Amino acid sequence: MPLGRPEGLLSPSSGSAEETRVGERLRRFPVALLLMLTALVCLGEVVLYSAVGGMEQLDATLRQGVRFIVSATVMMVVSVTDGRLFRRYAYVFYGGVLFLLVLVFLAGTVGMGARRWLSLGFMNLQPSEPMKLAIILALARYFHDRAVSKGIGVRDFLVAGVMIAMPMGLILKQPDLGTAILLLGVGGTVVFVAGLSWKAILGLVAMGGSVLPVAWNFLHDYQKKRIFTLFDPEADPLGAGYHIIQSKIAVGSGGLLGKGFMAGSQSRLEFLPERHTDFIFSVLAEEWGFAGAMVLMTLYALVIVRGLVIAASAKDRFGLLVASGVTALFAIQVVVNMGMVIGLLPVVGIPLPLISYGGSSMVTVMLAMGLLAHVSVQSTK
Repeated sequence: MPLGRPEGLLSPSSGSAEETRVGERLRRFPVALLLMLTALVCLGEVVLYSAVGGMEQLDATLRQGVRFIVSATVMMVVSVTDGRLFRRYAYVFYGGVLFLLVLVFLAGTVGMGARRWLSLGFMNLQPSEPMKLAIILALARYFHDRAVSKGIGVRDFLVAGVMIAMPMGLILKQPDLGTAILLLGVGGTVVFVAGLSWKAILGLVAMGGSVLPVAWNFLHDYQKKRIFTLFDPEADPLGAGYHIIQSKIAVGSGGLLGKGFMAGSQSRLEFLPERHTDFIFSVLAEEWGFAGAMVLMTLYALVIVRGLVIAASAKDRFGLLVASGVTALFAIQVVVNMGMVIGLLPVVGIPLPLISYGGSSMVTVMLAMGLLAHVSVQSTK
């Protein structure tokens, strides 16, 4: 009896076939999407260089550039990965990140009054960042497996609600209201695309409105103050209202064409807080004016439209839901951050994608874009 090849080992021909499949996927990689993201990062590097100021200018921009190069490489790897792996391990990924969120309360490190990080020695991990992707993959897997022609049933809706509520509750406890709201928006988008009716949506809005008074009592004092500040920032100009007042001054003083590169008084004289992270859009608007802001918003719009096109052309339900969730994740961060710095939304600490300085945000966005590219690769012939 001839000896068979041990299971799990690939023959030379099967290895060559796999290399051929990877090569084919790379040829279908959405280069246009990567170019849009590169343009955003290049614009962000210019603004970041001005926003940081001092001796750290070059170091910060180089760090951000290296992060993008590494993240773009990871994006390409994700795009050519076998899609069955994402479906197969979606629940495992979700469960693992959920465990890390619980672990934050047991062994997490405290920074700026919040317990959000796990120290790994060489870096600090913020589990709420990978949860943005985990919730998309887990919900996409669930609704892919339970596809029905008549839309989402009560049981499916309740299961999805629990999947969203568990990480939201843990993140709110840290506290991190911005990321919790982001999870709700992203998860809600996936549920809607999966088949939630408008009648159900209206019912949920009415229900949400009725529980707002109860939810208000669970907010921290500083979170309540931020909401009050949204309506009247001048009531506490040197306290809770300081950030938004200075940000609005910076945005408004930019005019049509701005004050010029590294010539913004609000940022150069350090009136503007968090100018290299959450409020970096204010720096751009002050130095480059309305014209610069429109360039940035156009680039964002191109990425979002590209995401919607990829979602619409997805070859299966899982791809549709993943692409929709990733596009919503990107779009919500853009809208919330810009709305925050111009005083239309409360200050909740959500960075501007690919523009704000930060490794966690950069890696999360590019991993999400890798999933979007993966859906594009799978649906392109």
